[in-house]
Amino acid sequence: MKVSLFITCLADMMYPEVGESVVRLLHKYGCEVDFPELQTCCGQPAFNSGYQDEARVVARQWIRAFEHSDYIVSPSGSCTGMIHHYYPQLFEGEPEWKAKAEALIAKTYEFSQFLVQVLGVTDVGASFPHKATYHPSCHAMRLLGVKTEPAELMSRIHGLELVELPHKEDCCGFGGTFAVKMADMSEAMVCEKAKHVLETNADVLVGTDMGCLMNIEGRLNKEGKPIRVMHLAQLLEQGGTSR
Repeated sequence: MKVSLFITCLADMMYPEVGESVVRLLHKYGCEVDFPELQTCCGQPAFNSGYQDEARVVARQWIRAFEHSDYIVSPSGSCTGMIHHYYPQLFEGEPEWKAKAEALIAKTYEFSQFLVQVLGVTDVGASFPHKATYHPSCHAMRLLGVKTEPAELMSRIHGLELVELPHKEDCCGFGGTFAVKMADMSEAMVCEKAKHVLETNADVLVGTDMGCLMNIEGRLNKEGKPIRVMHLAQLLEQGGTSR
């Protein structure tokens, strides 16, 4: 099975180790992974800020980069959600580009979705004897419907004590450009989220979007209460190497 990695801006620039974990896990299950070098931003920051023309330019580049891929996998529900839900809207007046976008949507998956739904994997043989809590990101959960897949994967990690995060479905306040445009509101939201994370007494905070995890980790560090933050792919891959 041939898979193209869509790394996303944030992971590429700040968390490349997340992409490395994704690739190692995909290799483990027989996937041939490539990295289209033409890939760039999905266009979400421009789109969310109201710059639809600029977002279309970036989205066309993204489509060109992946149009020959068999499957596209990303460690971000947010960026995957942008492609699934807003590309058709972006290209509503351009039938050729809309058709190209829809063809790619059908084979573009968030990482945990791909593992469970396409590869049929729910147990990667990982061992991680620590207490963890899980933050479900808004876009993965609400736009893509990623709800059961991360839980299925984590429930089969040997030794992992998974503690439910209070008010887990509340937004962390990041929201990409929202955190910049509505900084005061964003800060209030992440303070509340950090408080709930601390209530779990977890050693590790797990998520599927590094934007959310970066935001929460930043708040926890600011309060002098650092908790280890891990993308789900890192948890599964590192747990597999320790067993």
